[in-house]
Amino acid sequence: MRMLLPSALAARLLGAFRQPLLHSLWRGLAPLLYWLRAAFWWPGTGKGQQPVGERAEGTQEEEADSDLPITPTSVNYHFTRQCNYRCGFCFHTAKTSFVLPLEEAKRGLLLLKEAGMEKINFSGGEPFLQDRGEYLGQLVKFCKRELLLPSVSIVSNGSLIREKWFRDYGDYLDILAISCDSFDEEVNVLIGRGQGKKNHVENLQKLRKWCNDYRVAFKINSVINRFNVDEDMNEQIKALNPVRWKVFQCLLIEGENCGDDALREAQRFVISDEEFEEFLERHKGVSCLVPESNQKMKDSYLILDEYMRFLNCRSGRKDPSMSILDVGVEEAIKFSGFDERMFLKRGGKYVWSKADLKLDW
Repeated sequence: MRMLLPSALAARLLGAFRQPLLHSLWRGLAPLLYWLRAAFWWPGTGKGQQPVGERAEGTQEEEADSDLPITPTSVNYHFTRQCNYRCGFCFHTAKTSFVLPLEEAKRGLLLLKEAGMEKINFSGGEPFLQDRGEYLGQLVKFCKRELLLPSVSIVSNGSLIREKWFRDYGDYLDILAISCDSFDEEVNVLIGRGQGKKNHVENLQKLRKWCNDYRVAFKINSVINRFNVDEDMNEQIKALNPVRWKVFQCLLIEGENCGDDALREAQRFVISDEEFEEFLERHKGVSCLVPESNQKMKDSYLILDEYMRFLNCRSGRKDPSMSILDVGVEEAIKFSGFDERMFLKRGGKYVWSKADLKLDW
């Protein structure tokens, strides 16, 4: 019974707030109740108990969780699949060229805000491809100025960003994350980040300066794979001093980067769990390091595709829900496969507004 009473209480409260009369109150209290559930459900590993992160099948705890409404606190919107890079391990590939009309995308973002969204992350593909970044800029501005979201962020390869974009939209952006998998340009070319005469690493340093000049928090994302797993990035990461260095283990997703209908074949990029841990150990002195193994990553993100459908990765591929534009957020999110516990465990909730980061610009 150790620590289970607070968890059961939180679960029952969450269930009660599904009733229509209490639904609006639920939206305000949901983050606190989810925190209570995650904080106090911490079973030991003795006889008859499951390790942290696992549960016995058919328990009352699991049955209660299955009925709990999901609040889309943090959402990743991949509004385009098109990209100017050809990263061999990409797990969101150019299977369509569809992009929603701007007003429809705004309508969907409003629905998400009304359902409890606090943070939106725009990704792709490459999000700066559409209308040379103007489409993205309008969405960023809308989310910050109209929806008043605490956090608006972007993940980009950085190759298409111009200083003018910062002048026009930098005030509305909290975090810019740039994908950089190596500080060796030859390795970047092997991975698929080569762009002819353009140097990915030199461009990264330029973007770091613009983020500082225009008061945007700077973040780096790296996918650790067969070609960079032995690299020592300590010196370069410390010099760039990002607010977060997100380090992912290369992940296979059927239909995206493996399988008969995939546009990529990423098996040659895959590393073992032990190799990933060795990379983390080599970089344990980097204070901003945030590691994400395959286990932490797979089901702990709320992902919207270009049609604003949630993508469920529990089966090892991306199975789409109905679009939130057609059935609403509450109905579509039931099929998201989202693991709230793993989201909290991996540190998905953090200080994500630049107003709260208190950076030395």
